[in-house]
Amino acid sequence: MTSTPVRPADRPARVREPSVDVGAYFDLDRGLIDRTIFSDTALYRQELRRVFAPSWLFLAHESQFSKPGDFFTTYMGEDPVIVTMGRDRKLRAFLNACRHRGMRVCRADAGATKAFTCSYHGWAYDTSGKLINVPNGEDYPAHFDQEQWGLIEVAQLDTYKGLVFATWSPEAPPLRQALGGLAWYLDAMLDRDPEGTEVVGGVHKWVLEGNWKLAAEQFASDWYHVNISHASALMVMSPTGKGPKAEIVQTPGRQYTDPLGHGHGFPTHPKSRFDDRVVHGHYDYDVLRERLGDARVEGPMTTGHGTVFPNFSYLPVNGSIRVWHPKGPDKMEVWAWTLVDRSMPDEVKDAQRVYNLRTFGPTGIFEQDDGENWSEVQATAHGFVSGSMTLNYQMGLGLQTEDGIHPGTTGHLYSDGAARGFYTRWRDLMNTPAWHEKDS
Repeated sequence: MTSTPVRPADRPARVREPSVDVGAYFDLDRGLIDRTIFSDTALYRQELRRVFAPSWLFLAHESQFSKPGDFFTTYMGEDPVIVTMGRDRKLRAFLNACRHRGMRVCRADAGATKAFTCSYHGWAYDTSGKLINVPNGEDYPAHFDQEQWGLIEVAQLDTYKGLVFATWSPEAPPLRQALGGLAWYLDAMLDRDPEGTEVVGGVHKWVLEGNWKLAAEQFASDWYHVNISHASALMVMSPTGKGPKAEIVQTPGRQYTDPLGHGHGFPTHPKSRFDDRVVHGHYDYDVLRERLGDARVEGPMTTGHGTVFPNFSYLPVNGSIRVWHPKGPDKMEVWAWTLVDRSMPDEVKDAQRVYNLRTFGPTGIFEQDDGENWSEVQATAHGFVSGSMTLNYQMGLGLQTEDGIHPGTTGHLYSDGAARGFYTRWRDLMNTPAWHEKDS
């Protein structure tokens, strides 16, 4: 699906903010990164307009919309947006800001409505974004054209196997092209069921002290922390209470690095599969191998992790999908859903929901470890010496190749490869003027 932003013809030009060449913060050929990228306010402002504004960003899941008027409010970067189904059953997304004074026109998280009405001065918009009511309209000048003052619509909106994405950039490539080679890996979670997927249990939201990139890069590339940070959780969840066996702890696996900044890591040990017994018992693995192929079932479908650049991440085995909303250089909001196959019996769906909450929900035994790590990393990011130190991203350097089994470039599971790919993409976007900065 594509759409054209509704904007007045005489929209004033925005004053351009100065840009910083971020090349000096990286030596990715040697795996070195200047820590300043996680704390500098000017760089944060730059990434809002050059990383978030031009990129495809995750908004919601199609199953959250069943009838005309259904809506869900979220963010694209720090821009508030409304995703809604129109009377024609088409999904659209708009900036959640009244064209009169900029107040949000929808202050609910989700629901159903026939119109969005600003509670400040009463301007009202229908679900197609059209301005349908202006109180005291007779007091506006003759050249006031109500048709020109609808909600600002995203430039493009599209879906991929149930996931809804949008971008502000009219120049962005189509969504499927933007997903690149990651789609093959992502399908290990999205394409297990001919009936597709749905989300259950609502949206869980929590706030963390930490830069959003810390979370996004970890889900793209970092299995390295698992046996250290999650040692107690692994012990609790093991059948013996003493932790998993050594061959599972030191599991073999691969890590995929996409040239568009995406990443996916996955173990390949035969017991690194569905941790929840009910969900594990539900699947017919022979049928899954016919549908997805041996390589996906024995790899990306196991206890892996992935990130769609810039800020959408997922855990196939837990059914966890989440977005890292930036809230300044030092804070993020985590929004998480539980994804299940549509044809799962209700008891299996509920087992997946509960398992996801126990492990990677707001109080999950793994999630708590991750949040503490990111907050601790950020806590020392503003010191004069500690805030500008060089960080080491050298693990796996020079070991990535095409293995003939998994598409694209992969390396060992224990690697910083996808993190280096993530920051290569981030650096390139930060140093490239976006469509809105170009002279018309």
